[in-house]
Amino acid sequence: MNIIHRWYCNSKGWAKGVHGAMLPGVVGETDLGDSLLEVGPGPGVTTDWFHTRVPRMTAVEIDHKLAEKLKTRMAGTNVTVVEGDATAMTLPDDSFSAAVSFTMLHHVPSRALQDKLLAEVCRVLRPGALFIGSDSLPSLRWNLFHLFDTRVPVDPNTFGARLEAAGFTDCKVNVWGNSGFNWRARKPA
Repeated sequence: MNIIHRWYCNSKGWAKGVHGAMLPGVVGETDLGDSLLEVGPGPGVTTDWFHTRVPRMTAVEIDHKLAEKLKTRMAGTNVTVVEGDATAMTLPDDSFSAAVSFTMLHHVPSRALQDKLLAEVCRVLRPGALFIGSDSLPSLRWNLFHLFDTRVPVDPNTFGARLEAAGFTDCKVNVWGNSGFNWRARKPA
């Protein structure tokens, strides 16, 4: 992420919107079980919200600096931060009761790698577990924030089929006007 994007995603304004509207609106009171996987926490704004709602949480972050900062900040909590590539996780099969990924999938550098990430999430979830997430849709503002960033937009119109191809069922995609979308999918029981 570029410096402006990093600053914004770690700002109090972003945290207020994420904690006050986005996460409650997308996740609500959903039972996430006992062991949550977060894919792509970045600076950990979403991690802050989720870790108080589950007994154990694992956050997989590919960016070394972001992973190290999050490890330091989450030391002594119920969060384990794993620095690694979510398209090739070293985590065991059927490990997690739920998985989440918020506003990061467009940073995965190709559609093929995005699909590999989806399949990996499915692999590490327990049968019947939920995968919940969201992503942004391109706009002028989105493009400005992503100057010189990796950005591969995700089409919400085809995303349900991509989740199914990765092994999920009960895939639901909800578009929010022209700013973003969220999804819920379940690993088959």
